Amino acid sequence: MNKASPYDLKPWVEQYGKHIASEVRKPEHPHVPAMLRAACDKFAEQTAFTTVMPNGMYGSLSYAQVGEMSDAFAVYLRDVLKLQAGDRVAVQMPNCLSYPIVVLGVLKAGCVAVNTNPLYTPSEMVHQFNDSGAKLAVVVDMFADKLQEAQAKCPALKHVVLTRMNEFFPAVVSQIVYGVMKYWNRLIPAHGLSATSLPVALAQARSTGSVSSRALTFAKDCTHDHLALLQYTGGTTGVAKGAMLTHGNLLWNMAQMRAMSASHIEEGKEVVLTALPLYHIFAFTVNFFCMFDAGARNILVPSPRPIQDLQRAIENYKITWITGVNTLYNALLGEEWFTAYPPKHLKAAGGGGAAMHHAVVERWEKVTGAPLVEGYGLTETSPVVCFQPLNTKREAGTIGIPAPNTEVRLVDDQGYDVAIGSPGEIIVRGPQVMQGYWQRPEATAEVLKEGWLYTGDVAVMDQKGTFKIVDRKKDMILVSGFNVYPNEIEDVISRHDKVMEAAVIGLPDAKTGEAVHAYVVKRDDTLTEQELLAHCKGLLTAYKCPAKIHFRAELPKTPIGKILRKDLRQAEKAKLGKAV
Repeated sequence: MNKASPYDLKPWVEQYGKHIASEVRKPEHPHVPAMLRAACDKFAEQTAFTTVMPNGMYGSLSYAQVGEMSDAFAVYLRDVLKLQAGDRVAVQMPNCLSYPIVVLGVLKAGCVAVNTNPLYTPSEMVHQFNDSGAKLAVVVDMFADKLQEAQAKCPALKHVVLTRMNEFFPAVVSQIVYGVMKYWNRLIPAHGLSATSLPVALAQARSTGSVSSRALTFAKDCTHDHLALLQYTGGTTGVAKGAMLTHGNLLWNMAQMRAMSASHIEEGKEVVLTALPLYHIFAFTVNFFCMFDAGARNILVPSPRPIQDLQRAIENYKITWITGVNTLYNALLGEEWFTAYPPKHLKAAGGGGAAMHHAVVERWEKVTGAPLVEGYGLTETSPVVCFQPLNTKREAGTIGIPAPNTEVRLVDDQGYDVAIGSPGEIIVRGPQVMQGYWQRPEATAEVLKEGWLYTGDVAVMDQKGTFKIVDRKKDMILVSGFNVYPNEIEDVISRHDKVMEAAVIGLPDAKTGEAVHAYVVKRDDTLTEQELLAHCKGLLTAYKCPAKIHFRAELPKTPIGKILRKDLRQAEKAKLGKAV
C-alpha cells in the first residue's frame, strides 16, 4: 500500500465543519447494558416503543417498563435456565414489543444475541442455530411450526420461549389482534413444541427476588472486547456467516452516528418510524440502539408489505425520522395517501442497504420537503461507514463521507491505492469493524488484512473526500472488455416515469462475452420494451444499454427490500442449464 496517498490526508474532514467533531471520544459506557440502563433511568416515564398494526391498533411500553422486563429476562436466562456468560441466544421475531425486551435481556445477561430472520425456512434455521451453537431460541408463535421441525436437528438448542405479536398490548386490544391473526387470517399454526411463554418466563424470574439488583451483577466483568452480537450476513452472495460484533463495535458506531447527526436530534423528543426489521443490522443499530440512547419513541411496524401497512403508523404519529431502502421509499411515493398528506414533522429520512436511485431521492424530497440522506455500511461494520452530512450541501448519488474515527481507502486488485476519481475497492479500518466471522478463520482472513476490512464494493472518491459507490465487484458486467456497473443502469432505467423498479445482471453472450439484461417492474402497463430501450439509448453509451429487457410482476428481495440480483442469476442458470 502506498505511503503517500490522498486517503492519508482525509480530505473529508473539511466537510465536518463546526457540526461534526473530527474525532469521537471513546464511548463513556463500558458495555451496552450500561448504556441501556442509563437511557431507561433518564427517560423512564417516556414511551420507548409502540407497535402499530395495519388497522391502527397498538400497544406501547415505557422506558421504565422495558428496563424492568429486560432485567427480568436476563435473570430468567442466568438463574432459571442457568445459561452462562457468552452463551448464544437466537432471537427470531418481526418488529414487536417483545423484541427489545428479549434482546436487551440477552445482553444484560452477558449472553450473545443471534438475530434470526423469522422468514427463514427450517433448513436455514438449522444452519444458523447449529453454526452459532444457540442454546435458546425466542420465537414468535407465527413460526413455531418451523422451529419445531428445525429443533430436532439442532442438538445444542435445548430451550424455547414463545411470544406473540400482541404481547403487552392492552387486554381488549390484545384479544382482538390475536383473534384476527389466529382465526381470521390463520397466521398462527399448531405445533408440538415444549416451550415457555415470554410472560411466564418473566414471572418465573420475578419470583426469585429483585430482578433489577440481580441483573446488575451479570455484566460486571463485560468490556468493549466482549462479544455482544452474532449478526449473520444477508446471504446475498453466498452462505450466511456470523459477523462477530462486540459491545465496543456497537457503542462506537452509535457514537459515530450520533456525532454525524447531533444537530438534528433532540433528546427525548424524536419519533422514529421503524419499518425495516430490527433483526437487520441497519435498523438494529440506527433505529433501535441510537434512538434508544436518545430517548426517542420508536414506532414499530411488523411488516411494511403491503406498503399500506405503514399508513396508520405515519398518519397517527408525529414521525420525525424514517429509515428505509430504495424500494420502500419508491413504494411510499406510489401511494396517494402518502403523497397527498406526507408526514408534517419529518426532519430527515435515511437510506441505505442498497443504492438509492436519484429519481427516488428527488421525488421524495419534493413530496416531503425533508432530506433523504444516503449512507453506506455493512453487517461487518456494525454497520455505518459513510453518511451524507445533514448540515452541508449533499452531493446527489453519493454515500457521503466517512464517519469520524473511520479510515477509508480505495485500492486496486493488488491492494495499492488508486488515484482520486478512479474506481477501487473500498477498504475500511475503524472501531466499528467486526472481530471476524464466527468459527470461520479462512473466511475472516479473506476480508480482514492488516486491520483493514476488504468490502468487495467498488467506489470513487472526489477531491473533497466524498465517495460514490460504483457497484459490487462480483456484480460487475464485462461487455466486450468494458466494465459495466448495474447500479448505473438501474438508476437510468428507474428515471423513466413508467418504471416501478429495476434490476440489472450480466448474462453470457457469444459476441460480447457478457450482455446487459434488465428486469423491470412496470408502474404503467403501457410501457414497452422499445420505449424503455429508447430511453436508455438517450442516456447511456451503446455497450451499457440493455441487450434485453424482461418485464416481471415482482423482483426477488431480501426482508429489508434489497433486490437480489443473485436470485435472478440463479433463475437464468436454471433456464440455461449452465453457469451464469
